[in-house]
Amino acid sequence: MATAISLGPGPERSAVLTRRVRLLVAATITYNVIEAVIGIGAGVAASSTALIGFGLDSVIEVSSAAAVAWQFAGADPRARERTALRLIACSFYALAAFVTVEAVRALAGGGEAEHSSVGLVLAAVSLAVMPFLSYAQRRAGRELGSRSAVADSKQTLLCTYLSAVLLVGLALNSLFGWSWADPVAALVIAAVAVREGRTAWRGDTCCTPLPPATGGVGPAANSGCADGCCSS
Repeated sequence: MATAISLGPGPERSAVLTRRVRLLVAATITYNVIEAVIGIGAGVAASSTALIGFGLDSVIEVSSAAAVAWQFAGADPRARERTALRLIACSFYALAAFVTVEAVRALAGGGEAEHSSVGLVLAAVSLAVMPFLSYAQRRAGRELGSRSAVADSKQTLLCTYLSAVLLVGLALNSLFGWSWADPVAALVIAAVAVREGRTAWRGDTCCTPLPPATGGVGPAANSGCADGCCSS
């Protein structure tokens, strides 16, 4: 006869993970506020639609992280999860809409950006910082079984892609004058944002929390998730 064992995180571990998510969300918000100020300022100075868009994207990311912060500020974070997921989904949709409009405008000849050293440095720093923040939050969210924390980590990861796009776009524009490179890549990012927004809206993000006690083995048993996608 199999003995029922607890597969999800216990109360003490849940408390540790909840504090970790709160700290990571606070770090994400702080960094994105700084990123937004620098990005928008540098974009206006260089007449760069890409930089301004990147800065405004940071504002959208702050709203996503704030939704998770609001959720985990309550006594029962799970009770607020659905609302937090909807807010995150809306932030994805807003990002996709903005990036698409700006990309189309740029392709239609909305103006040529000047070289921006500040923009290149900002994109490079974000490309180095964001993957670590995303990974740490995704790992904590998966172990905790929080869909909203995982969804927000994807928003942070999307910023990594945007950072890469911005860096390549600014570099190609500075070196070769290829002003079309950035908006074309941005349209791909917009498509990814729509997909992630749909996933967050449906609540399909990894992972599905396990009940407090069940008898099971395998990767899911060690991750606190029932969908088996949290073992990595």
